Amino acid sequence: MSVTDFDAARKAMIDSQIRPNKVIDEAVIAAFATVPREEFVPKSLQDVAYVDEDITLPGGRYMVEAMIMGRMIQSLELKPSDNVLLIGAATGYSAAILSHLCASVIAIDNRTAAVEKAQDNLNKLEIGNVAVLKSKLTEGYPAEGPYDAIIIEGGVETMPDALLAQLANDGRAVAVWRTSPRAQGEASIWTKSAGVATRRALFNAHVPTLTEFQAKSEFAF
Repeated sequence: MSVTDFDAARKAMIDSQIRPNKVIDEAVIAAFATVPREEFVPKSLQDVAYVDEDITLPGGRYMVEAMIMGRMIQSLELKPSDNVLLIGAATGYSAAILSHLCASVIAIDNRTAAVEKAQDNLNKLEIGNVAVLKSKLTEGYPAEGPYDAIIIEGGVETMPDALLAQLANDGRAVAVWRTSPRAQGEASIWTKSAGVATRRALFNAHVPTLTEFQAKSEFAF
């Protein structure tokens, strides 16, 4: 595709995927309209960068389809002063979106290659308010917390207390919650008040579960 074709594909993503699926926050829409999604996938996948489904990336990561990620980000009601933790940096696309909506983003991944690729992609776009760091996904990055918002890019069968502990009071965390590998996912928001985080379902969403957030198998004897 040419640059013009990618621009048209990005506009079509906004008009046919994001706006019709209850994303009404104009700041969120503007962020998706600004960031070139094709720059965050391998060249072999650039022609399908704007397809309305999850895109499988190297190393067991996924680029979650735009309509779901858009609604998840919108649910956080981000303010320009917010400090955000993104779990599962992958190639840096969601971090780039978030960079337009808040003061700072800490994006983590547990693979050195992913961290380097994401940072390289963000540097090419001269995005300066995102730091991509290596860390275990389930441990977050407490050194830069507390966070006003946490977003996990993928499905989770468990939400570690260690992550919720990194939320500021009145902070919000969002992920796609699955009660089992076969269960329908529910995009959910955890809101912290008086030190306690409670979950509320937002909408049905099917995205791949991140390996790091799969529930441990229980054996019956």
